[in-house]
This record gives sequence, C-alpha cells and structure tokens, in this order.
Amino acid sequence: MDPAAGSTPEDQPEAIRAPIDVRNVALSMLAVAAAILLMRYMQEVLIPLALGTLLFYALDPLVDRLQRWYVPRALGAALALILVVGGVAGVAYLLQGQAAAVADQLPAGARKLRETIRPSKTAPGPLAKVDEAAKELQKPDAPPTRDVMRVQVEEKPFKVGDYLWTGSMNALSFASQVVMFLFLTYFMLLSDDMFKRKLIEVVGPTLTKKKITVQILDEIADQIQRFLMIQLVTSGIVAVATGLALWYLGLEGAAFWGLVAGIFNSIPYYGPLLVTGALSTVGFLQFGTFAMMATVAGVALLITTLEGFLLTPLLMGRVAQMNRVAVFVGLLFWTWMWGVWGLLLAVPLMMAIKAVCDRVEDLQPIGRFLGD
Repeated sequence: MDPAAGSTPEDQPEAIRAPIDVRNVALSMLAVAAAILLMRYMQEVLIPLALGTLLFYALDPLVDRLQRWYVPRALGAALALILVVGGVAGVAYLLQGQAAAVADQLPAGARKLRETIRPSKTAPGPLAKVDEAAKELQKPDAPPTRDVMRVQVEEKPFKVGDYLWTGSMNALSFASQVVMFLFLTYFMLLSDDMFKRKLIEVVGPTLTKKKITVQILDEIADQIQRFLMIQLVTSGIVAVATGLALWYLGLEGAAFWGLVAGIFNSIPYYGPLLVTGALSTVGFLQFGTFAMMATVAGVALLITTLEGFLLTPLLMGRVAQMNRVAVFVGLLFWTWMWGVWGLLLAVPLMMAIKAVCDRVEDLQPIGRFLGD
C-alpha cells in the first residue's frame, strides 16, 4: 500500500516547482566559463584597469573638492597623483635601509634556522644496526668492473651581461606598466563627469530614469570610496601600531615589518597569518628564545585581531559587510585568476561587485548572497 495514498494534501511536504531550461543553463555556464578564461588570459590588461579604477575611486573625492575650490580638474588630478607617487616614493626611500638589511639577513637566518631544526646526529642503536645489516645482505653481488669512459659535463658560463639585460628588461617593463597605470587613472579622473553623462543618456529619455541612474551611480561610488578609505585607515593604524610594538620589543627593522603588516592587513585570513609566521621566524633568529618568538608573533597577531573584530566592523557598518564564506571563496578564485595581484585585489573587487549588485534590481540576489 502506498503510504502517501491516505495522506491529506496538508500532510504532503511543499516542493519548489520551477521550470528549468537545460539549454539556457548550458549557455549560461558556457558564457561564465568563457568570461573566466578571458579574464585569466587578459590579466596584463585587466589588472592595471582594476588598479586604476580603485585608485580613481580613492582619489575622486579629493579631486572633486579641489574643483569646488576653483582648481581646474586637470590640475587637481595631477596634484592628487603626485601626492600618491610622492608618498609611496618617500616611504620607500625612508625604509630602503631596513628592507636591504632584512634582505641581507635572509641567507644567514635561513642557515641558522636549518641548523636549529636539524635533528642531532646520534650513534645508531641495536635495531638500526640490524636493519642496516639486513639491507646489506639484500644487495645484489657487485658486477665485475669494466673500463668506463669518463664523461665531464661543463656548465654554461655565467654571463653578467645576460643577467643585467634580463633585469633591465624586467625593470623597464614594470616601469612602463606603472606609467600606463598612472596615465589611465589620470584620464579616468578627468573623464568622470563625461562617463556619467553618457551612461545617463543610454538608460532612457525619461527624467525619472535619469534621476534613478544618477542616484545609483552616486551610491555605488560612495560605498566603494568609503570601503577604500576605511581599508586605508585601518591598514595605517595596524602599520603604526605594529611598528611601535616591535620597536618597543627591540626587533630590528620594526618600521619595515610594520609597513608589511599594514599592507598584508588588507588580505583577510592569509595576510595576518603570513605576517605572524614571518615575524615569529625573525623574532627567533634575532633573540634566540621561543619566549621572544611567541611574544613578537603574539603582539602582531593581537593587533590585527583587534582591528579585524573591533575596529573594521565599527567603521564599516553592516551594509558593507560580506560573509566569511564568500570572502574566502573570493580569495581562492582571484588568487587562482591573477596570482599575487588577485590576492591583493580580491576584497576590493568583491566589495565593488557587491556595491553594484545591491543597487541593480536584477543583481540584488547576488548582493544578498555576498552580504553578511
């Protein structure tokens, strides 16, 4: 007898009935796969574009304020970029000595660490001797010796010119990418109003649609700018606090490690763990005790933990929060996509995607999925 035969309609479990078009699903999956492969193949173009867009949103409020103070927008954009480049160059110049000292200590530190963790050689015990004798008995008889031709492999001589040429070409390529990235940001700062006007013209002729489009664009820009500003402020606080704490503990290169902690603080989960692991190794190599190693690593981890659980949620607000699963999956995806750059850009890109999805009606389910 069928158990469902005597049950009433109220007893039957509710089921979701939604028609599924296999053809549309397959086409959608193919389109997503093609887009992912395209982004992976075009990373040399898309990474500078992503960096330029983020820097544009970070500097646009400053350029708008300068324009309200009757400073021409072209001059204001140039001043903003000069401020950024000058700040980065100044920090690099001040910390180049500590960075060079850390780089010089790496070989000696690695050798000392290898000698520390290498197990001490002791005389073999009785079981080890029996095992060694059994291995000797299992070896086949040695074949008779024959005349063997000696072959000498000569390594290719090292040419300084080739090394300098390769290094120069890499440096030139990096410099050209930086220049293109700065020019892209400059032109985006100049064309801010032009792109907004063109997008408003595309949405439709009615005044209502134009007002809604302007409002959505302003809200997206405000959310992205607020997120970038909070990231900059919190990373700066972590850098200063970590540098001062390490200086108080007597760690060499405290300012450099503080800067590293501030940069990696923008990477959830991975960043603090990498900095903590590096500082634990550096602390042990310098002080030579596990107590100081734990102290140095614990102080750095405590600062980033307090920032992540107290300061950032307080400043960010619930609207800009993303759930941990989405952040972790995003980190894996963008790291696979673009490597180290993807790891650094994962959270800002996801925040920008969430800001757009929250304001576009058809994409709001994605925004709710990414939200906390």
